[in-house]
Amino acid sequence: MDTNAPKTPATLPFKTWQAMTPAQAAREVQTRIGALSPEFRKAALAWLRPENDLADELADGDGRQALRGVPFLLKDLFDLAGVPMLAGSTFLDQVRPLPTHDSEIATRLRARGAGCAGKSQLVEFASGLTGENPHYGDCPHPQFPDRLSGGSSSGSAALVAAGVVPLSVGTDTGGSIRVPAAFCGLHGFRLTPRDVLIADAFSLSPTMDTAGWFTADAADMLATWEAMIGGAPSPNVPRGCYLPMSTLLTSADPEISRACDEAAARWGGRADPRIETLLLESWEGSVDAYLTIGMSEANAVHRDWLGPYRDHYDPLVWQRFHDAANYPAEKNAAARAKQKEIWATWRQFFLSYDFLVLPAAPCPAPRKADCTVELRRSIIRLTAPASLGGLPVLSLPVPLPSGMTAGLQIIVPVANSPVIPWMLNR
Repeated sequence: MDTNAPKTPATLPFKTWQAMTPAQAAREVQTRIGALSPEFRKAALAWLRPENDLADELADGDGRQALRGVPFLLKDLFDLAGVPMLAGSTFLDQVRPLPTHDSEIATRLRARGAGCAGKSQLVEFASGLTGENPHYGDCPHPQFPDRLSGGSSSGSAALVAAGVVPLSVGTDTGGSIRVPAAFCGLHGFRLTPRDVLIADAFSLSPTMDTAGWFTADAADMLATWEAMIGGAPSPNVPRGCYLPMSTLLTSADPEISRACDEAAARWGGRADPRIETLLLESWEGSVDAYLTIGMSEANAVHRDWLGPYRDHYDPLVWQRFHDAANYPAEKNAAARAKQKEIWATWRQFFLSYDFLVLPAAPCPAPRKADCTVELRRSIIRLTAPASLGGLPVLSLPVPLPSGMTAGLQIIVPVANSPVIPWMLNR
């Protein structure tokens, strides 16, 4: 553990924020932002609402609203009226009009009493899993500043983990909530593609993008889930199983493997051999299928800008988007066929089980030098099955002896699954 890490404010649960007056809560957000280093602020925060405006917004709620008095941050892929969106870039506001209305997810959170404290930074155009951004700085882990927060929802995760706000909105296409939740020791939840809460976000991959959120503890995650989705608790103990890390990756960090396997075993037994074989055989080739679909769709979103704005892109992001234009038709067809195969396998799996537990990341929060193509593929090996299946996922933190964290993915068939309250109440 890095004993020289700067001290970040302790995270506060919803109840503590709700006990403050609106003015006190707005002041507390400003104080906590002010305690961050300038580098952290630039890398994690895209826009901060003026203190008085936030106080007024928090004061609009009433005591009956589930999220009354809770300040939240919004990933800068979602609109706020009158606030330019950059999506982690330097030029998007030049090619996209100034938003005139708020995104649906911000509207719904406000309708439940929460107040938007600002917008969080991200990997450029959400294309990355480790939190790197050459324009605003790589987003550091709040407790281990020599390591990264994970991404692409980097600022959303880092600012909750740093105690600035208790709730933040992110997106997850290939792991952008699950991975930073694991690295930063947070609870996370991703919804499903084409849901109304992602429909108005700036897109990376329209058929796989999902909306979601982070909290620092289970009770706050449950409160948000109940307020935004809800669902009846199950009268029965859900049927679940897990796959050990070793069945998915041979190169994972041993400490992570042990911790994730031990944590997963608390939720159910190992999948029976028939199911395990079915899943693993179906997932062969899932990394390439995910990357092919994701980057092909990203190319379509960015096609008109890749030429005139080439020098404004992160070169790595530009290359990924550009190269996808040259994928042969058979490559795209094979990726779509693999996705359909994975859909069918998930349908078969959920006839026998209510949830599957997988590890979320193969290592703890990485250093910059660790952020290689190989690491990216290893992460996607763990996250692509749920992404290609279009499935909701609850992310749970797993503490490590080093003081860092790993994470689990709890994959369920529907967002209002009774598995969610069952797990969060335990």
